[in-house]
Amino acid sequence: MAALLKHIYNQDFFKAFTNVLQKNVEGFVKHSFLDNIYDHDWDKRELKQRMRHITVVLNKHLTSDFQANAKTLVKLIPSLLKAGFKADNLEFIFFPDFIEVYGLDNYEDSIHAFERITQFVTCEFAVRPFIIKYPKKMMAQMLRWSKHAHPMVRRLSSEGYRPRLPWAMALPALKENPTPIIPILEILKDDESESVRRSVANNLNDISKDHPDILIKLAKQWQGKSENVNKVIKHACRTLLKQGNLQVMELFGFGSIQRIEILDFEILTPKVKIGDHLEFIFKLRNSDHFTAKLRLEYGLYYQKANGTLSRKVFTISEKEYAENSTTTVHRKQSFRIITTRKYHLGQHQVSIIINGQELEKSDFELVA
Repeated sequence: MAALLKHIYNQDFFKAFTNVLQKNVEGFVKHSFLDNIYDHDWDKRELKQRMRHITVVLNKHLTSDFQANAKTLVKLIPSLLKAGFKADNLEFIFFPDFIEVYGLDNYEDSIHAFERITQFVTCEFAVRPFIIKYPKKMMAQMLRWSKHAHPMVRRLSSEGYRPRLPWAMALPALKENPTPIIPILEILKDDESESVRRSVANNLNDISKDHPDILIKLAKQWQGKSENVNKVIKHACRTLLKQGNLQVMELFGFGSIQRIEILDFEILTPKVKIGDHLEFIFKLRNSDHFTAKLRLEYGLYYQKANGTLSRKVFTISEKEYAENSTTTVHRKQSFRIITTRKYHLGQHQVSIIINGQELEKSDFELVA
């Protein structure tokens, strides 16, 4: 089993980190810091709780002046890199958390710190309370950051503004009206950095869950601007594609399936044990005299705790199927135990989906 993510905060990490603190922070007492970290609740804390705990302990071992402390964090970064720590690692997410917790009433110093810290570890979570408290000032700042020389600062201007950023504080105003985000995404849609472009796509995908028409309009405007922009659009439309949105299907060339059939659909494992695989097979028949461009998917209906079923869609392929052709498709779906999904025993279902239309569905049973 993979190590729990919270164990990134281990003795080796704290030994290396406190060595850097000792060399750079006047009056820092290493043993006192570690005693405060490893309190009686440390083992019970999960990742985010440990992160916040480190933030609080670190504040106790710095000065009472936030401006000075923010400058200290920024000045620590070169020493941390020299000590072997790598940029963009999750461990130091407590740096931006420190700014969020103690700097919300100190806008200018916090913004300066975010700009420097996000080049070392992302500040996408920590900027969100600032967006809520200072909406106009942060909009202007995000626009400036979208033109910054460093890609991680540009990425922050998009990622920090995602309406539905996972694990993050909600931004209700932007879920209600995401149009203030669009100028930033316009600037970044063809950015030279793939991580920035991916953030744009993820932001647009968030928007599509509440305002699909906004994404569809942008996708039609942007399509063909460049190969990179086309990829951004495609990734941004993933939720609408899985929902079978007809406008989006047509945008990517997935047309009529009038002459498409599913034949001999069979579940090869009618009883699936937890830890094993669901296995199924079917034939796809294109009886037309023309090649058909098809988005082929399957829907897995997981049983929930209350006995109802909830569908999750998985992509099989996106390709052209020759005229008058029959193609055999064989797939497996793992039911191994993972931390992000809890399985419930009993009846489940699997379906075949072509260009957003569900054509076949069959039952199988998940057993202990």
